[in-house]
Amino acid sequence: MTRNALPLHDRSDNPTGCCPRFNPDGWDAQVLTFRDLPMLRATTRSLLHVPLNMGTVFSRVLGKADAAGAFDPEHHLILSHDTSAFGAEHLFAVTKPVEGEAMTTLSGDYLTQVFEGPYSHMGQWEKALIAAATQRGNTPGKVWFFYTTCPKCAKVYGKNPVVGLVDLT
Repeated sequence: MTRNALPLHDRSDNPTGCCPRFNPDGWDAQVLTFRDLPMLRATTRSLLHVPLNMGTVFSRVLGKADAAGAFDPEHHLILSHDTSAFGAEHLFAVTKPVEGEAMTTLSGDYLTQVFEGPYSHMGQWEKALIAAATQRGNTPGKVWFFYTTCPKCAKVYGKNPVVGLVDLT
């Protein structure tokens, strides 16, 4: 069992200069184990689950993490979870604390599944993750999503891969 290990992101396949093309190897149907994985925590506002300030918040957090030397682009993970129809929580994996940002840690075993399609399918994806955890004999916990590609890059690539993670602990 490897703890706090994240699958590699191949940054060399990046024709947009923004988000690299996502490779699902190492992400699909895996159990990732985290123990006190350092994360930055941020929240965004939404209107009926449509983000209103995600770009601003992500730019701020990622900019500070990068400036602090705390962001590892080859092993990055940004988890998102809607807390209501009007807000979301986001966790950004970092290698060390970042001044001026809220810190937390992530612990647990997380079953992963890679999905492809529009964000409107999130409800279906969440049900699939819960069913997969239940089939394994686990009591599913919180479900998170890792948006591997920004909307502009997803349009260029013609794909919108999203990794779902469900807490098994």
